[in-house]
Amino acid sequence: MAKTAAELRRQCMATIDTYRGGYFHDRPWLRTAFAATPREHFAPDRVWWHRRAEDGRYPVLDRQADPDRWLEAVYTADAALITQIADGAVRVEDGPTTSSDFTSSLSCPLVVVDMLHHLDPQPEEAVLEIGTGTGYSTALLAARIGARNITTVEIDATIAQRARDKLNELGLAPAVVVGDGEQGHRARAPYDRLISTAAVQRIPPAWLDQMSAGGTILTPLATPFGSDALALLRCDGHGSAEGHLVAAVNFMPVRGQRGHRRWRDLGWFRFPDLHITADHDGQDIRMQK
Repeated sequence: MAKTAAELRRQCMATIDTYRGGYFHDRPWLRTAFAATPREHFAPDRVWWHRRAEDGRYPVLDRQADPDRWLEAVYTADAALITQIADGAVRVEDGPTTSSDFTSSLSCPLVVVDMLHHLDPQPEEAVLEIGTGTGYSTALLAARIGARNITTVEIDATIAQRARDKLNELGLAPAVVVGDGEQGHRARAPYDRLISTAAVQRIPPAWLDQMSAGGTILTPLATPFGSDALALLRCDGHGSAEGHLVAAVNFMPVRGQRGHRRWRDLGWFRFPDLHITADHDGQDIRMQK
């Protein structure tokens, strides 16, 4: 017998609990929000699976054709569901595709939860979300800080409207703004927290300018190591921020930063800047002092 959404949600939570550090740990509000928020409500009826099938194409999961498989995919802890390819040029109605030009998704539960853990929003804080997507992460945020305190920016008008509708159906009415997320949303600044669901190569200056003193920015940052990293920054309220990288992730880039730039121009070290020591007990690699 197929499992219900509630059963799959509990199963997904149990899987997430097997991971150490971050996630639900020390965030009881996040566990409660995840348990109460129907992820399936935000998932489109047709999505692409994020891994190629044997024929080399990304298969389509259809809620009407195979509701059990679709629902199981929605609650697979480490699976992102692709909701847009090539900025909409590839249509899900046309079926499986070989294109890997993913441009929007319902991020996997593991990453959504871990990002909100690190963001650590506090009740009634003002939060700016870059990349509304389906609206699922927005709903989890709303459970913590209240929807009225959320400004969420989405560059695609169609995606933004669908997210707005889905949030409204649950009685949530955050400010959903259609615009370029790199520009933030100055009209409701300053913000206490900023979370981006799209990767950047360089922290946009507008984000820095719109943060309050002591505010937090959490964003995927492109790295030279074959994956993005989750950057956690503390802002001074005067256009500067500093922090560290907390986890390896993989995200689609913001549209304005898809082009290649030299790592050195983005502030990254060069390999000659690293110092290596090795002995029978192992090795150590770190920046030279």
